[in-house]
Parts: sequence; structure tokens; C-alpha cells
Amino acid sequence: MSTPLQSWPVQREFDPKNMPFRRLGPSGLRVPVFSLGGWLTLGGTVVGDPVKEIIKTAFENGINMFDTAEGYAAGKSEEEIGRVIRELGLRRTDLVITTKLFWGLRTGPNDGGLSRKHIVEGTQEALARLGLDYVDVLFAHRFDHNVSMEEIVRAFNYVIEKGGYCCKALYWATSEWSAQEIEEAHHVANKLNLIAPIAEQCKHHMFHRERPEKEYLPLYKKYHLGTTTFSSLAGGLLTGKYNDGVPDGTRFSTHANFFKDTVESLKTPEGQAQIAKVKELTALAEELGTTVSALSLAWVAKNPNTSTVILGASKPEQILENLKAIEVIPKLTPEVLEKIEKILDNAPAALPSYGRPFLDRFGRL
Repeated sequence: MSTPLQSWPVQREFDPKNMPFRRLGPSGLRVPVFSLGGWLTLGGTVVGDPVKEIIKTAFENGINMFDTAEGYAAGKSEEEIGRVIRELGLRRTDLVITTKLFWGLRTGPNDGGLSRKHIVEGTQEALARLGLDYVDVLFAHRFDHNVSMEEIVRAFNYVIEKGGYCCKALYWATSEWSAQEIEEAHHVANKLNLIAPIAEQCKHHMFHRERPEKEYLPLYKKYHLGTTTFSSLAGGLLTGKYNDGVPDGTRFSTHANFFKDTVESLKTPEGQAQIAKVKELTALAEELGTTVSALSLAWVAKNPNTSTVILGASKPEQILENLKAIEVIPKLTPEVLEKIEKILDNAPAALPSYGRPFLDRFGRL
């Protein structure tokens, strides 16, 4: 007996508003330029009705993609997101739901990692917490050096192709994998005539550029790899709130143990140099009639290889404030981008051409 795709009444229709949408990598799946993630907040520091208000605000302002993981708040993030989807009466086909596997909820020898056993059983448990029949994208939250790539690729394909009614995931992707690991996954998938990962969930912000802007560059060209970027405000550093220390109630203070090394790094010469750059970026943002937060988010979204920028929020107002970045994207002209590069002075070195001109994506000069 098959399970219905949705058994609760639909109460809210999705209106994209002015949200731009992009394809996620080579797939036909369209995702909003800005999505909402549950790390540290949803199910963690934020539970109950406040979670509903955050997701409701996001949905009503064009965000229909919600990202979580089995390891976020020990599964509570998935539970809270699933509960709110049902209580708000959101149509499943209006949503893009993604979750990630690697860190299981128990300490047994097979309760984590990327073995076929954990991928299959972890997916079933994640869907039970979400209260859903399937997720749109299932991510490998980290690479597992103890499992063969063939087993990993076959297991994710099993979940997609043979997981039960309809499927248990529509696509699979990676998170925090190296370019070499992603390349190997594609090689194995191609060799076995299986589905390869369509995207990488990676950190990308103005002070973290080498991997998303250089290491993955060949993958964008070869596989049209998509990215779902996180930490685009550098944990709040690019909001300017840490220019003069760590205020109470901020992410760095609420999760003091987790961000201890980050806070200490701000006291170093390199950290002080970053704060000085944030102040310069703030002045540039004011010239553009916006905030440094919106400027920083728009800058990541402007990158042609960014599929979606995952936002974090502990209150609805933060969603609305961050979505002002949509209006900033068109303002990032070549002249403005050049000013940003001059302030940052950290662009990854270009790949060497040895005197030969580079061709465009169509193989033309």
C-alpha cells in the first residue's frame, strides 16, 4: 500500500514574490537564491512557536527551500522543521527539503559515516523525524575515508532509485568534500552508469574563498556542479556586530565553546585586519544604500557558481533583513565588485595559462 505524498490539508499557497530561482547544478531542480538552514538555531536554540514564525516568514517571502541534517541538534532540527511544515499546511510539491547524513544520533559502530547500512537506515530515520515520504536532496555531510567510493555512490543511488514508494530522495550531493573526492564520485558514477552528486554544500564568504572559487573551479566547468553555500556572513563577523567585541545574545556568545577559537582569532593581527575590512565594507554598503550584511550576502549570491545561499536565523526579523540582499545583487556592477576586491585583497590566484589565452565556457576566445 503506497503512502500519499501529503496527508495534511494545504493552508498556504507558495508565492515566490521577487525571489530569483536557479537550477541546482546540472539538475532540473530550481532553488531560491536564498534558502533557510537549521544549523544551531531551528531545533537547537530556537524551538516551538518561534520556529514556526521563522519558517512562516521565510515561506511568505519567497523561500521554499529548507536545509537540515541528522546531526543538527541531535535530530531535533529535522523534527521541528517537519512539525512546522505540517502545522502551516505547506504543500509538499511547493518545497525543496534537504537533509544530510554522516553524524548519526547513536554511538553504535554503524550509526554514522557513509556505509550503505547507515545511508539507507539513516535516510529512513531522517524521513521519520521530518514526517515526509522523501527529501529533494540528500547530502553526504562529510566524506568517509573508511568506506569505498563505490559503496557510497551505490548506496545513494539505491536510496534514489529503489528506496520505496516514489523514492526516498530525488538527488544526492556532498558537503565539505574536496574537489578530488567529488571528482572520484563522478568517475565512479560514470563508470557504473549511476547518478553522480549534483551539488556541494560549502562554506563561502568574503574571508573564505580558496575552495569555492578556485579548488572547485574545474568541477563547475566539467560537471556544472552546483553549490549551496553556508556561513556567508562568517558567523556574523560580516554583520559588523563583532567590530568592538562579542555582545551578549550573539552567535559567538550563545555558542561560546564552539566558536572559542574563532573569537580568539579576532584578537590576532589577522583578525583585527578582517575587522578593519568589515568597517571599510560597511562604508561601501552605506554608499549603496544598504547594510554590510546585505552586501556580503549579495556578493556570494552574485557568484555565477552559487546556486543558493543558506541563511540562518533565530528570529523572523533576521530573515527580512537578510532578504534585502536581493535588491543589492543588481547593484554589484563590475565597478562595485572591483572596489570590494580592493578592500578584501584576498582573491585566489588565477590558474596559470602559461601565456595561452583562456577560452570561455563554450570553448571560444
